[in-house]
Amino acid sequence: MRHRSVTDSAPQMTEATFQALADPTRRAVLDLLRRGSQAAGQIAIAFPVSRPAISKHLRLLRRAHLVSEHREGRHRVYELNPEPLRAVDSWIEQYRIFWTNSLNSLKAFVEAEHARETQLASDKASQRKHK
Repeated sequence: MRHRSVTDSAPQMTEATFQALADPTRRAVLDLLRRGSQAAGQIAIAFPVSRPAISKHLRLLRRAHLVSEHREGRHRVYELNPEPLRAVDSWIEQYRIFWTNSLNSLKAFVEAEHARETQLASDKASQRKHK
């Protein structure tokens, strides 16, 4: 049996999105673009890597549809496109629900055990008192 791809559960999500998000520099570029659109040169200044490296990161982000690009005169201006992130969030939400349910079950178990142990200790103390 073939394993289902991660993206089978959310067709809008692509491997390119995950590959783009896997790199800390690209995530930092997305964080920078949350503040608003910026020219490629301005983005490059914000990072301690070469301009060609930033251009490569921007190209990968563009291929993943996480950013859009347009020209303003001589400048290439980039803008965040949050739509692919919605698909990622939707996929991750399934795991949030799983962990919330698991943690709620653990909490209920621990509280029940604590109540049981407290009752046992109380019963033992009461028995010793009546002897």
